[in-house]
Amino acid sequence: MFSNRTGLYLLLFLVMTATAVYQPAYGQSEVINNVRSSIKAGSSKALSNYLGDMISLEIDGVQSNYSKTQAEYVLKDFFKKYPPNDFQYVHQGASEGGLKYAIGRYSYEGGSFRVVLRSKVVDGSYKVSSLDFNKE
Repeated sequence: MFSNRTGLYLLLFLVMTATAVYQPAYGQSEVINNVRSSIKAGSSKALSNYLGDMISLEIDGVQSNYSKTQAEYVLKDFFKKYPPNDFQYVHQGASEGGLKYAIGRYSYEGGSFRVVLRSKVVDGSYKVSSLDFNKE
């Protein structure tokens, strides 16, 4: 049948193939870093590249669910009203269910917002599923 060496190669091939299939196209840290850059720049267009098709968006206590396109317009208005001075993460982590999250501080001329973002794997890539901006 198979020699030991052939069996080992076959096993390695199967493990590598299975691992490749389940690896997200965009890693969580890549998305988190790109989201940080987009928010820091106040670019709703760049940020929309990392949003899921539907997103829960909360701004100063008002929460709604939006399509990716609608969220881009809401975020554009937010960045226009509160142009960013800086945005930095203060904590990152993951839940037991595989949800990744990051907490940050968004500062603008008149104050700051505490930002919480949650991301999950959708169609092989991490996408932001919710984004909250609450005044500090």
